[in-house]
Amino acid sequence: GVGAARAGNLTFMVGGVEQEFDAAKELLICMGSNVVYCGEVGTGQAAKICNNMLLAISMIGTAEAMNLGIRF
Repeated sequence: GVGAARAGNLTFMVGGVEQEFDAAKELLICMGSNVVYCGEVGTGQAAKICNNMLLAISMIGTAEAMNLGIRF
């Protein structure tokens, strides 16, 4: 989020040619604390989608538990 960006704590999940990743990594480290090479082109996006889905599932579960607790 915005707070992590301001603090320089972003995580970059990167796909592409490994030599190009190595060249860009130094720049990405300036903007984030975690830079992860995920493999070929598109794998960084796939990892990000999986991460977002897991976060969404967790948030939905928390909201449903709160709703159930309030109703009881």
